[in-house]
Amino acid sequence: MKIVVQRVKEAEVKVEGKTVGKIGKGYLVLLGVTHKDTKEQADYLVKKLCKLRVFTDENDKMNLGLKDINGELLIVSQFTLYADCSQGNRPSFIEAAKPDQAKELYEYFCLQCEKNDVPVQKGIFGADMKVNLLNDGPVTIILEK
Repeated sequence: MKIVVQRVKEAEVKVEGKTVGKIGKGYLVLLGVTHKDTKEQADYLVKKLCKLRVFTDENDKMNLGLKDINGELLIVSQFTLYADCSQGNRPSFIEAAKPDQAKELYEYFCLQCEKNDVPVQKGIFGADMKVNLLNDGPVTIILEK
């Protein structure tokens, strides 16, 4: 499982021109699932994500987490995080989980974040989504398990 975490001032995801998820200050999370992933790996990444401290404190140090700033999460599934471009110019997605498995782990991941008392907005799994964000920093972190 792989997540790309972007610290944002705001983010929004639209499907067919309609907003389906929108947050203010927090993290835009792009979540990729491979066929070997488990709920235990999701639990590990949820814990890391919810405790990640990359918001600046009064001394301009990255020392605050989501709960400290009343931040939110916008979680978007993205199978292309498992693109393999090692051979040729057209990516292979053979390492990405099949849709049923990926959707189950995506939904599980989102639910576990909510159980950590973090407000969660989501994209729509498998949809053609348009994501807008105002990156803060920019700060982008990749977490993998």
